[in-house]
Amino acid sequence: MQKKHLSGDLAIWFFIYAELVVFGIFFLSYAISRRFNLDLFTSSQAALDPSFGAFNTVLLITGSYFVVQAVQSIAKNQRQKTSFFLLATLAMGMGFVVVKSIEFWGKYQEGFRLSSNTFFMFYWSMTFFHYMHVLLGMVIIVAIWLKNRRGGYSADNYTGIETGAAYWHMVDLVWVILFPLLYVL
Repeated sequence: MQKKHLSGDLAIWFFIYAELVVFGIFFLSYAISRRFNLDLFTSSQAALDPSFGAFNTVLLITGSYFVVQAVQSIAKNQRQKTSFFLLATLAMGMGFVVVKSIEFWGKYQEGFRLSSNTFFMFYWSMTFFHYMHVLLGMVIIVAIWLKNRRGGYSADNYTGIETGAAYWHMVDLVWVILFPLLYVL
């Protein structure tokens, strides 16, 4: 019988917990503010194009699929497949960054700023904070890819890949909450 273990390094789970607490405070603050400013939030939310958020949701979920495939591939000692799936994850992250940057630029051009109103203060704060997490996730994936290319992982030792995958999934989870909160509800 195979012994179960915590995927990735224990330290990443403390980090993920801390990040989820921060995002949770953002979400709770948003919900409370929305409750007391429903008309403002509803009218401001109408200025967003949900197709940007939906497309980015598909990109991040697809990236999560690829990172799972990377973990499964290295568990079978398939380093080339692992590298391919890590690059595919990176491509999904890059797609997110490009689409979000286009959306950010558009909102900025339309005059929506952090100081425009309470809704846009949350929109800019939460989405930019998440954007920075995606960028960090991409840096982590590149580092893992490089180490994998040098033979640093094997079926006996791939905690680093699991650690990066856990972080990527956290970023994905946060977006899956942010998207409906900002674009749909």
